[in-house]
Amino acid sequence: MNHKDRKHLFTASILSLSLLTVMAGAAVAPALNVIAAYFTDAPKLLIQLIISVPALFIVLANMVFPWLCTRFRTRTLVMIGLILYTVGGCAAGVFNNIYMVLFARALVGIGVGIIMPMSTGLLTYYYTRDRHDKLLGLSSAMNQVGGVVATLLSGVLSTISWRASFLVYLIGLVSIIMCAAFMPNERMVPTDHNVNVPHPSIGATMRKYYGFIVAMFLLMFVFFIYPCNFAIIAAHDAVIPHNYIAPIMAGMDLVAFVGGMSYVIIKHKIGNSVRFVAPMLFLGGYCVLVSSPGWFATIVGSAMIGFANGIGIPFIISTAAGIAGRGAMTTVMPLLSAALYMSQFLTPFILSSITHMFGFVEFVHMPYIIAIICAATFVLWSNRLRFANMY
Repeated sequence: MNHKDRKHLFTASILSLSLLTVMAGAAVAPALNVIAAYFTDAPKLLIQLIISVPALFIVLANMVFPWLCTRFRTRTLVMIGLILYTVGGCAAGVFNNIYMVLFARALVGIGVGIIMPMSTGLLTYYYTRDRHDKLLGLSSAMNQVGGVVATLLSGVLSTISWRASFLVYLIGLVSIIMCAAFMPNERMVPTDHNVNVPHPSIGATMRKYYGFIVAMFLLMFVFFIYPCNFAIIAAHDAVIPHNYIAPIMAGMDLVAFVGGMSYVIIKHKIGNSVRFVAPMLFLGGYCVLVSSPGWFATIVGSAMIGFANGIGIPFIISTAAGIAGRGAMTTVMPLLSAALYMSQFLTPFILSSITHMFGFVEFVHMPYIIAIICAATFVLWSNRLRFANMY
């Protein structure tokens, strides 16, 4: 195998990690109502935690990721993350106890907490700026391909059994094989191969990149309201049959794939205004879902939300990485990953707190209303980003 072919396969192995990351928790979202029907005695919050508890452990793993990089070489660290992801993901379907299911989901979170910074950071580390913008857009698109595949498979498997839906995590075997064969096993140094340069503290990095960190939290909170609630709201409205819920959610991921692939083109066309695309589409998408809970509104609203997610993530990551340079993997990337997954973890708690605080427990569409308010906030924050050392 010549050097060029091996380089392509190395790039493919990095991108394969992106198949597993952003939708790690929500992969089984289409099966949530089937799981809830099995665990009838479990509170609704615990059922929602099945898709959000991985996020908490992703954040915890992100916090120690720079330290792990000093103790393990690249391929070793990737393989540890992938094994935890695959084994923990499948194991959740074995247990009859909801708390043991959540324990298995925690293992998935630790695995993704290791994989996520590497899935984007390695692209920044190994490729020049002109290539990594394109590759990060492709990485985001691969996130959505993983979401499409995982959502469809989970939906199909859930018709067999709620336990079978967790077999979707066997997709991790693809990355295990590719990374074992083509990922170099070198040690990642914190700053441009110069070990004498002090590594910035987490506090200093947060102060420098707070605009990106808040933006990522807002983006994922607004987006994650959709997978957390769509299946339940659609079932309540009784407009969309259960067997169409997974295809619609997969279609949303497919549109997000188009968004990721379109990022570089849209950025080239509209320049700095690209920062408004995601929040405006989120705002419009949820307004459509609330305005008319029918087939047309459901499909259009879902598509707008999917495209917003697909273009928003590479915008935030590529802009932050452009500032951080080759040190991005051990500085800003873990913090962006932590913001993304902390938002996923907190979403059910925030929604539950708001609905109980204001007495909206019986208002099933309340999550969409909250999403509209937060999307408007995201628009305002995106306008502020031009003052946050972004350009």
